[in-house]
Amino acid sequence: MTSVDRLGSMALGASGQPRSMESLAHGHEVHVWYVMTDRLTDERLLSTYDGLMDPAERERNSRFVFASGRHEHLVTRALIRTTLSRYHPTVDPRAWQFTTNAFGRPELAGPLCEPRLRFNLSHTDGMIVCLVAVDREVGIDVENVTHRQVDGVEIADHYFSTTEVADLRVLPRSEQRDRFFDYWTLKEAYIKARGLGLQLPLDQFSFHLGDDGPIRISFGPGIADDPASWQFDLQRLSPSHRLALAVRRYDEPDLAVRIWPVVPLRDGGCD
Repeated sequence: MTSVDRLGSMALGASGQPRSMESLAHGHEVHVWYVMTDRLTDERLLSTYDGLMDPAERERNSRFVFASGRHEHLVTRALIRTTLSRYHPTVDPRAWQFTTNAFGRPELAGPLCEPRLRFNLSHTDGMIVCLVAVDREVGIDVENVTHRQVDGVEIADHYFSTTEVADLRVLPRSEQRDRFFDYWTLKEAYIKARGLGLQLPLDQFSFHLGDDGPIRISFGPGIADDPASWQFDLQRLSPSHRLALAVRRYDEPDLAVRIWPVVPLRDGGCD
């Protein structure tokens, strides 16, 4: 496991802002911000979030059939816009522009700021997460494991590597569900970090989850990548929520992972 500092309240510097950019810019850390969406009911705050969206985001928000989808999308856009402005406080949260790569991964299009930030988002029932780093590939996935009724072994038989399936099958049935979600979230995080979608077949890379030592990855012949260049982590952010992240390292020690709960515009500024 990596070094994790999960803070019930944000660690603040002298300015009242999290000691964020300095640690990111020096390459020592990656940061995770998460929102418990069910707790966001303040209509004035939600109205302020609506004011942060650009016309395309607002139009997309209007297309959600259910109020829960509109709420989740609204908070997601507020989270990423205000989070980016924590690191570049001279940029108004409304000014950030986004694009997607050929496989649909969201990326920053502007303003152009140094150091260059990379981010990844994930959402599930009750939670949205945002992973931020400086100029490195990152991916994150969060799942609500209590709301998902799945037969993990059956899904693994169809999609996971033979190594992972074998590992699942030797576990007691009572432990298989947890291990399935470990694999599932890790695979999602790695795919999102690479930004290639399902061009990376799930059965062509394997995670190795021992009791001791870091989480490892290995690749089949169809994937050209260096397993030693990756760092992975698994966390429980609540009794219901399992999180995995993937971070590309560059011949360096493991980065520290710092995790904050946040309410956009209420915790730590960016107003």
